[in-house]
Amino acid sequence: MRDSRVRFEAQVLPHLDAAYRYARWLCGSPSDADDVVQEAVLRAFRGFAGLRGEAKPWLLTIVRNCHATALGQRQRRGFVPLPDEHDAQEGAVLTATAPGPEEVAIGADQGRSLERALAALPEPQREVLVLREIEEMDYRQIAAVTNVPIGTVMSRLARARAALREQWVAVGGDLSDVS
Repeated sequence: MRDSRVRFEAQVLPHLDAAYRYARWLCGSPSDADDVVQEAVLRAFRGFAGLRGEAKPWLLTIVRNCHATALGQRQRRGFVPLPDEHDAQEGAVLTATAPGPEEVAIGADQGRSLERALAALPEPQREVLVLREIEEMDYRQIAAVTNVPIGTVMSRLARARAALREQWVAVGGDLSDVS
């Protein structure tokens, strides 16, 4: 038991931040993401003996499944969460001392615009975009997490990038930094 726990901590827990970021994008709410990741880690620990292959895609697949389960339960109950009054991350950005207030405000505004544009994408497109660009997973890993063929991952990613680019331009975003 102790050996299994040590292996679990060494192989799975380093990917906890990635699991939270992924859950945050799936759920749209920090508190819901916390619940999803907590459930996913419990399921991962219980099923750790069955792990074959890489831990990160395996854990993110569990996060995705936990999100789907939680979403289904919420829809059956008819639960509609209230929006968060404030975001703790944005408060930290506004109190940063290194860049000037104008740079901070512009950066925060661009970040919010990008988050809104990303959130407006259909979930399958948003999901592959987050896994590829934020979590830096390769197509094979994304296909394993999302349970779709690699070709589908590539086409969803291309459509997601094009849609995000269109939305970014529509809100006045600058494409000069985009490669």
